[in-house]
Amino acid sequence: MVHPMTLLLSTPEETVEFGRRLGTLLRAGDLVLLAGPLGAGKTVLTRGIAAGLGVSGRVSSPTFVLARTHPAGERGVPLVHVDAYRLGGDLAQLDDLDLDTDLEAAAVVVEWGEGSAERLSPDHLVVRLDRREDDVREVRLEPHGSWVSRVQEIQSASGRSGG
Repeated sequence: MVHPMTLLLSTPEETVEFGRRLGTLLRAGDLVLLAGPLGAGKTVLTRGIAAGLGVSGRVSSPTFVLARTHPAGERGVPLVHVDAYRLGGDLAQLDDLDLDTDLEAAAVVVEWGEGSAERLSPDHLVVRLDRREDDVREVRLEPHGSWVSRVQEIQSASGRSGG
């Protein structure tokens, strides 16, 4: 088992930049689950991921629409951004979103999906964000399946390590 990688991000700009670097490594079929309390920076991180993928459209939390697809840019990989908060772990509603089909052609980022969305693929990355009292975000990467070997790519792209 690989040890999770931990990063400290001091500002929203650093969170976006880390997301951008992660986004440059994503490809169609990748599943990333974002976990953490309200205000931890999940949507901010997703903005960075979208920038790294080069997708079109403004990234905002899809809480009310549940899922939003951002068309592919120059890299040719669209982003499906899901906010599963309102689903409350309801697997039937998650199935209704047809994410397994999306996963074939897009990178899929799911906020609040831990406990249900990981069943879409054994190969997924959990990004756990926690907001400390000093407003610094502690980011813990928990790789599963093929992501275990890919964490090295993230470490190289981020230029930081920890944990």
